[in-house]
Amino acid sequence: MRLLDDSEPPFQINIVPMIDVIFAILTFFIMSTLFLNRSEGLPVNLPNATTSETQSQQDQIVVTIDPQGNLSFNRQPIQLDALVAQVRSLASSGQQPLVVINADETVTHGRVITVMDRLKAIPGVRLAIATKRP
Repeated sequence: MRLLDDSEPPFQINIVPMIDVIFAILTFFIMSTLFLNRSEGLPVNLPNATTSETQSQQDQIVVTIDPQGNLSFNRQPIQLDALVAQVRSLASSGQQPLVVINADETVTHGRVITVMDRLKAIPGVRLAIATKRP
């Protein structure tokens, strides 16, 4: 019969490597979900539309109109005249850019029409309005 004596260390379960593995897995899932969300413009409340269609991503320019009516060109604040000049230079370089307008649902109809009218006057520009499906 064997008796426990004080010379043997007590049994221990080391959980530090297990915690490291759990944090590594958690980091992987957090980083992978960040890449699943595709954000094309600034965050605005898009209006609902049941007939919306998905557009191709090539040669796409995103123009965002926030609730205050301010414009952003590919996430950079811009004035309407500078926006028209920027899109005109892209269209004159031989591309046929698709301009997607992300307008907040609280923006006045007149502001959206003004931006669309100025952009539609540029030859070779195609327009699209971003919506979300209900």
